[in-house]
Amino acid sequence: MAWEFGEAGGFMLREFQPEDADEVRELFTEGMSEYGPALCTHVLQQPWVMLTLTGAFLLLVASSHSLLLPVLLLALMLAASHLVLGQVWALYIRRCLSQDLKDIGEAYSPLRGARFWVAEAGGQIVGMVGARPAEGQGASGVLVLKRMVVRQDYRGRGVGKALGRAVLAFACEQGCCAVMLITHRLQKEARNLYLSLGFRPEAPQPLPTFCGRLAAFTLTRYRYDLAPGD
Repeated sequence: MAWEFGEAGGFMLREFQPEDADEVRELFTEGMSEYGPALCTHVLQQPWVMLTLTGAFLLLVASSHSLLLPVLLLALMLAASHLVLGQVWALYIRRCLSQDLKDIGEAYSPLRGARFWVAEAGGQIVGMVGARPAEGQGASGVLVLKRMVVRQDYRGRGVGKALGRAVLAFACEQGCCAVMLITHRLQKEARNLYLSLGFRPEAPQPLPTFCGRLAAFTLTRYRYDLAPGD
């Protein structure tokens, strides 16, 4: 099934096909990689990190009686931090690619009560989103919106809203009571999109890992409740 959105939108929404798999994974990698620099900035702005770096710098200044060496070492520590955090984020992306995005057709099979859509423009995939039943919610429980990505040059054209509405419409067809999703604190554009679609956020929660708490990295759950007959 596909929906035309005319010249204003310049894209078409359709269900995922097996031949889309490589392009979808490439789009996901590209979209998630955008958050790498923001993650580095966020972590380095944490008070304890700034205090540690400042203390190390002052200690080096006091011990070396020079500014050149401390400045060089501080620059080296910052570069190393960016490298390590970049690798951590790349590891997260690879983990996603090895999970549901490894075999999209199977993970989002209609037989599982799931779907995956792509937005196409000019013969290229410019947006994507998946929907799967939440575990332990039953046949008419909660649908989970996953892997929403819109290519950077197609943002602001209604692609994200169209993908989100496709998920909400599918949830209604399935008789679900709600749609939920989880975002991380770096996804500012995505959070605005979900609010515009009618999702309501819950209180942010820290990432349930030691490193997540150390970096004050939070996750926010959003929920869209479906009234009977929607």
